[in-house]
Amino acid sequence: MAVHVPLSAEAQAEARVLMLSSNNILSPAHGSPLATPTQDMVLGIYYITYGQDAEELAELDESLKSGEWNEKANGQRPRSFRSAQEAELAFENGLVKLHDLAEFRREEHEHFLTTVGRIIFNDRIERALAEALEEDWDPRGFEFVNRSLKKRDINDMVAALVEVYGASAVSRVLDAFKELGFHFATQAGITVSKNDVISPPDKEEILERYEQQAAGIVDQYEEGWITAEERKDSVTDLWNAATDEVAGAMERNLDELNPIYMMANSGARGSFKQIRQLAGMRGLMANPKGEIIERPIKSNFMEGLSVLEYFISTHGARKGLADTALRTADSGYLTRRLVDVAQDVIINTDDCKTKDFVEMTVMRDGEPNQNLIGRRAAKKFETKRGRELLKRNQTIDKVELAEIVEAYGEDADVTVPVRSPLKCELETGVCKACYGRSMATGKEAELGDAVGIIAAQSIGEPGTQLTMRTFHTGGVAGLDITQGLPRVVELFEARKPKGLAQLAVEGGKVQVEQTDKGTKVVVTDSQGEDHSYSFPPRTVLNVSHGERIERGTQLNEGSLDPKELLAIRGRTETEMYLVGEVQRVYKAQGVDINDKHIELIVRQMLRKVQIESKGSTELLPGQLEDRLKLQAINKDVKADGGTPAKGEEVILGITKASLATESFLSAASFQETTKVLTDAALEGKRDHLVGLKENVIIGKLIPAATGLRHYRTVEIDPVEPPQRPDEQFDDEALAAELGLTDELEQPQGADVEGFGASFADELEELAADIEVSGDGSGNGSAAEPAKTDE
Repeated sequence: MAVHVPLSAEAQAEARVLMLSSNNILSPAHGSPLATPTQDMVLGIYYITYGQDAEELAELDESLKSGEWNEKANGQRPRSFRSAQEAELAFENGLVKLHDLAEFRREEHEHFLTTVGRIIFNDRIERALAEALEEDWDPRGFEFVNRSLKKRDINDMVAALVEVYGASAVSRVLDAFKELGFHFATQAGITVSKNDVISPPDKEEILERYEQQAAGIVDQYEEGWITAEERKDSVTDLWNAATDEVAGAMERNLDELNPIYMMANSGARGSFKQIRQLAGMRGLMANPKGEIIERPIKSNFMEGLSVLEYFISTHGARKGLADTALRTADSGYLTRRLVDVAQDVIINTDDCKTKDFVEMTVMRDGEPNQNLIGRRAAKKFETKRGRELLKRNQTIDKVELAEIVEAYGEDADVTVPVRSPLKCELETGVCKACYGRSMATGKEAELGDAVGIIAAQSIGEPGTQLTMRTFHTGGVAGLDITQGLPRVVELFEARKPKGLAQLAVEGGKVQVEQTDKGTKVVVTDSQGEDHSYSFPPRTVLNVSHGERIERGTQLNEGSLDPKELLAIRGRTETEMYLVGEVQRVYKAQGVDINDKHIELIVRQMLRKVQIESKGSTELLPGQLEDRLKLQAINKDVKADGGTPAKGEEVILGITKASLATESFLSAASFQETTKVLTDAALEGKRDHLVGLKENVIIGKLIPAATGLRHYRTVEIDPVEPPQRPDEQFDDEALAAELGLTDELEQPQGADVEGFGASFADELEELAADIEVSGDGSGNGSAAEPAKTDE
């Protein structure tokens, strides 16, 4: 990679302030810390904090206080330490071990039971915080960590510290985590040996039991009680259960301080799924078509595979490598399209004053909805009894979210009206109020933040972690559910999905009929008109016979066509569906992205309307026009007493939306360059240089961040007025400095009295005089006057 050297003062200031790692601890994608300990550090911290959990410690503490300490069962009676230094000294001198129990007394607290390792760990973290915060440090606010820390716990701890003490203070603490982790991972001497891979002793017995059950299923099939498809599904489920049971037996059989167990359990490296293949059984494999082979691989790598088992394994290995290579390219291309569609979305003003909003649920998947944090309330929000919880435009924080959850309990249907980028009424970019808090800083977004680029990269970057597979589902033949990266692309390109679900064009009463070709659903509307829908056999319906449904109800399981959804249910429902579906794909892979990033992209997809009737405007029927621009044109036309134009809302995929941008330079640099430039020339288009790409192309400062006109025109007044030069030098000193002394032959009337407007003229005359009196070569100097021939 290239090394970029910041030359100008502005570039150096940006590098020191905006780009410094300690100022970029939080992820712009989800707002949680990015800089967290990994691998060896996690292992070292897990090792130092390893020990009994809260329940066990409470029991041991009880027996210690009651004087019934059992040395046989619980080991030596714990030593008592009054300070962390005392505990560390005892450990260094070999008097206690790292995982030994110890009684510890913090200032103003009574004794409590913990381990020597945890005392040392908490002391180092406290010292790092005290160093970072200096006078602001209050040890009473720090909670002693008295549990084993796994990777997730460490991440949560860093997030909590950032929340309380701020990101810059936590950068010191991260160094303390690093040093502790590396030091104690080295001290632990953890290595991987083949003897650490231990197969469970009852594996054979478990497999024998499942073999008998599998034989029973095959017998049922051969006797004609079940179909081939049902047999395959039953056998697959059976062997998956067997694999899980063997894995469970293996985990129970491993010692908690087994190096491989510690690596997986702490989250430092690997997972139990991988250990299961080393010590348990490999389980079911897929063939090159992606279909599951019914016979499992019962061996593990420790025992060794047979030739056939090894051969079956190779399908998956090749597919994994091919998938990774393809996924990298596809993910990169998705990021490029996302960046292109959102590159001109910049925060341009404080508030667009819109009254429009979206409703967000308070609970999501049984947890408080974290996407509400950092949003602004669109209107006053109250409890059922009328107690005000949120004012209009109030930013929702953790405290407010907790109050709402407390007031409404875990009612999944409660929604809060919030401002959203989807509803922002700025023609270019979005406003601060609709965007809300910036995840990267944890503060309100600034004017000039390139939130479109941030959104595109937050969605595109984890794309490589998504699966490429299209899973073949048992049951409906030919119904493939697209998942992972292809599903995200399908949604953002607004394509008709695989496994399409149908929507009711009109509401009414449902009749379900079974026919030879499959299932037929007839909806009779209020006018008595029938609307019929046909489905293949074994389709799972979402409606039942005799039910009354509304317009736009989903009739069967599957994915919806965004274009159909927009036509039937309208813009807001389509926007919320796309955001929810994209989130579902990322959540399935454990990737966390804030809703507002997806909302920004979806907003760009639904910006345009297709003109149906031009009215008194100069627009053409069939032309695509910006929705907000059309509203402005119609407002002017109405003011002049004309007829407004009418347009139908359309949804464009991200590629089409990029090419439909107002800027021809941006569109030409994306795709179809010749076509874009030809069209622009024919139409005599003008580029107003609103986005980032078009400014980069012509070499102008980008209109974002410090390049925004709002910041470029800022004038900074000096703290002290500068001294005038004539106060620093008197006239004689200045003349001497310039070599204009009495020794010099001066032309007539050349009087050096200060330097006014004639000063330059005097110097010019002097230079001319020297040239004339010199040897003609013009090499005479003011300091050394040229000598004339005698």
